[in-house]
Amino acid sequence: MMINEAIQAANGLVSIVPLLGGSTSRKDYDEAMKLVEYLVEHHPDSPLVDMLTAKIDTYESNAPEFTEFNERIASTQSGVAILRTLMDQYGLNQTDFEDEIGKRSLVSRILKGERSLTLEAMRKLSVRFGIPVSVFID
Repeated sequence: MMINEAIQAANGLVSIVPLLGGSTSRKDYDEAMKLVEYLVEHHPDSPLVDMLTAKIDTYESNAPEFTEFNERIASTQSGVAILRTLMDQYGLNQTDFEDEIGKRSLVSRILKGERSLTLEAMRKLSVRFGIPVSVFID
């Protein structure tokens, strides 16, 4: 019967990848991370990728070692987070946004959360990076 086979397969998979069974061990998390990195590189369409990333997300949301990081992320405006990601991905610094945002000091204040991105700046960043304006809006 298919049900029994599915249960046996799931139990076998959990014995190999304990994080899938809800393990809270850092070792199991690290091994799951290595596995998902391999799968994404070599077998991106594997359904195991989705299962692993869901369990990794759960682990990262609940593990004490991620508490401070999760709190920082939660308090960061999405526009600022996107801006930081773009800076990292493209190797940019605060002076590289004069045309879209303004002077370095203004970019710095936005990154610190002291000022917000204007709609005009969001539109210009959207055009520059080919992404929707909506990603910058909280």
